[in-house]
Amino acid sequence: MPAACDSLLEDIEDIVSAQDVKPHDRQFARKNVVPKVRKRSSQKNVQADDDPPSDSIIPGAQKIWIRTWGCSHNNSDGEYMAGQLASYGYKITENAAEADLWLLNSCTVKSPAEDHFRNSIKKAQEDNKKVVLAGCVPQAQPRQDYLKGLSIIGVQQIDRVVEVVEETIKGHSVRLLGQKKDNGKRLGGARLDLPKIRKNPLIEIISINTGCLNACTYCKTKHARGDLASYPIEELVDRAKQSFQEGVCEIWLTSEDTGAYGRDIGTDLPTLLWKLVDVIPEGAMLRLGMTNPPYILEHLEEMAKILNHPRVYAFLHIPVQSASDSILMDMKREYCVADFKRVVDFLKEKVPGITIATDIICGFPGETDEDFQDTMKLVEEYRFPSLFINQFYPRPGTPAAKIHQVPALVVGERQRVLVTEESFDSQFYVAHNQFYEQVLVPKDPEFMGKMVEVDIYEAGKHFMKGRPVSDANVFTPSITRPLAKGEVSGITEVWPQWTLLVKNLQQVHRAHVHQEWNLWTTHLEELLLLLGGGCMWQSKWSLAMKTLGIFWHKRKNIPTFARWDSHFQLSCSSQQKKLYATGDQVQ
Repeated sequence: MPAACDSLLEDIEDIVSAQDVKPHDRQFARKNVVPKVRKRSSQKNVQADDDPPSDSIIPGAQKIWIRTWGCSHNNSDGEYMAGQLASYGYKITENAAEADLWLLNSCTVKSPAEDHFRNSIKKAQEDNKKVVLAGCVPQAQPRQDYLKGLSIIGVQQIDRVVEVVEETIKGHSVRLLGQKKDNGKRLGGARLDLPKIRKNPLIEIISINTGCLNACTYCKTKHARGDLASYPIEELVDRAKQSFQEGVCEIWLTSEDTGAYGRDIGTDLPTLLWKLVDVIPEGAMLRLGMTNPPYILEHLEEMAKILNHPRVYAFLHIPVQSASDSILMDMKREYCVADFKRVVDFLKEKVPGITIATDIICGFPGETDEDFQDTMKLVEEYRFPSLFINQFYPRPGTPAAKIHQVPALVVGERQRVLVTEESFDSQFYVAHNQFYEQVLVPKDPEFMGKMVEVDIYEAGKHFMKGRPVSDANVFTPSITRPLAKGEVSGITEVWPQWTLLVKNLQQVHRAHVHQEWNLWTTHLEELLLLLGGGCMWQSKWSLAMKTLGIFWHKRKNIPTFARWDSHFQLSCSSQQKKLYATGDQVQ
């Protein structure tokens, strides 16, 4: 068996050579070892305790943007949700771009409000934002395609918004759409003493009840808010007291129908109002919300006394919707025009100077010209200081949506508009009619710069929408093609003169003929007339003319012509240089 090594070791110490470190040297070296200090992370890289990473899923660490559409009841719900989220630790931001989650609180009264809501959902998804939906749209129709996979908080579940937001941030989809009940009896909704962030710290919006007793054929809100459910008077008074202690000086009472308050719990609106008036401090005011005519008729005397109180605004919102009894019957409004007039006449007599606001729906299915004229006569008779006019929108699932609709040409009219701009959102072209009213039309490149006939099918606060008439002619106002964007104006007639000038100057340069020089100066005078005395090229022209003077006296000085050519080019834009080059080639 071969040896493991060439020679045997007598002692284990034989493996240590003379060059190796001795034990006592090793001990000395250990004493002189200096520990290496680890550098701490720079302070700028340390995450502050109150500013967690943006991708954190720790509940309460995110920024939330809240957008609310619709009535004061909806706005109150939005304020409650903001307050609860903020008290839990979430930061409510006004900047949608920096938010981690968007809470969109919707309105279902009219189609445009739902369109804005739908577009906001799409925008949030494009920006990779977490989304929680609230309000009447998802409550009334939670199975719509564009709501699939998204978290929803019902109108009576706003006290659980923190739970829904927390689960949504974790990547879950949560839907709470149930009704609040006590021993089988439906309640008004979430508690009134929840945390709240008021949009206006001076104004408290108190929802005195939710839902209503009506079944209007056009109303989608009924599908979301349901039947009447009133809050107890004690809770409402306590909420008012708390608000005044927090510096509020104005209270708005709101609901789908304040006049119906208390009918489900054995009380009424005047009883509540007198209790509230007792706790309103001097210098503060109370404003009543909307009430339908049927439920205030039996309380006219008491309501007049309350509206005359110094701490109650002499204001009442009473929707009439139409002055045609047949249309009111189709709407199932449960009153006639005479009932509305009785309420208004009584209050105007008993409450001097009272402001009566009302609503009107135009184009309701079945409305005739006579029906519309009846409504116009009512408006002329009472001259309401506050009048809300709305086009009828067929809301999905409502009886009125199934009735034959009034043609759009009756709702609007045909107009001729001039298309000149693009809308800020790049969705439409902007046109104006004879009265310079803004009309949005489809983005058809053929329409830009043209006069187009359109049918008005929708009207907003600051615009109308028009649909081009299929057989209409498209008129072109200009007799020539418009300049391209960025193209310099005012030189269309000048450049032919430049071409001729350059041609003549070349001839002068080549022949030095006095007659040619006179011809050239004649064209120059014509050109200066076209340009005008205040032309921006004036200083360059002066320099060019001095150079030409030198050229004339020293005609054989060829470089001088080149110097004039250089000054001329300096006085031109890039487009003008291009045209000059074209003219310079003329022989």
